[in-house]
Amino acid sequence: MRGALNRLRLVTGLPLAFAGLVEPGPGQLRISELQGNRTTSLSGLSVHSGNGLGGKAVALARPCWVTDYSSSRQISHEYDAAVAAEGIRSVLAVPIVVRRRVRGVLYGALRAPRPLGDRTVGAAMEAARDMEQALVVRDEARNLLAAARPPEDGSPAAWEEVREAHVALRALAPRIDDPELRRELLQVCGRLAGAAATDTPGPDAPTPPAGPRVALTPRELDVLSCVALGATNAATAGRLGLRPETVKGYLRSATRKLEAHTRLDAGVAARRAGLLP
Repeated sequence: MRGALNRLRLVTGLPLAFAGLVEPGPGQLRISELQGNRTTSLSGLSVHSGNGLGGKAVALARPCWVTDYSSSRQISHEYDAAVAAEGIRSVLAVPIVVRRRVRGVLYGALRAPRPLGDRTVGAAMEAARDMEQALVVRDEARNLLAAARPPEDGSPAAWEEVREAHVALRALAPRIDDPELRRELLQVCGRLAGAAATDTPGPDAPTPPAGPRVALTPRELDVLSCVALGATNAATAGRLGLRPETVKGYLRSATRKLEAHTRLDAGVAARRAGLLP
């Protein structure tokens, strides 16, 4: 939300922008991020679906705006006191819609009763689309985190599924703006790799030799995790958003660090070292 509000204010010159996500329950929105505010009257404000301008945007799932909030007959006025305390007059509210469900609302406002032009409304809608994409990526990350756990039976087929989840998590991590969530994803990747390194399918399974841990960069691990599943350089590049030449460079570096001779050997060595599941 912070990034979307920053961009909205920079593009439009709006002095005030704020946003919030819809909480679990009957369409209740809570304003949690504000920029350019002079008071705390809107901070934490709970907005119910259908009420006020934001609630109307939630109920209709489309952008709404008014030129003078306090006197508008297009909206209900449950939140007039909080809006007046901040000095808001002209305001727009754009819903954040993900998979046909309203997940939040982005607002932009003026402290004067002036019409909001097409450029301002368009910029707000673009900022809302940015938030929608961020929520899609976050949802995908949460789903992968929920599914990514070491198999109980330790079968090869089960571990292949874990490795697919590991690759997906590593490919997704660079797209995550939230540093806490990105760190959580990479921690799970590390736990999956560690679990695979200590997994012993049978009593006679060999123990990996002890030795100094090879230090690969995050991107080298990203590339190697794809290649270890049999992906070509071109397929790896498409999945990670890199150029094939860049993938080749990372793979060459990782192979050298692991003292391997081929891409297959590099994947095996990385698994033995506990770097990949």
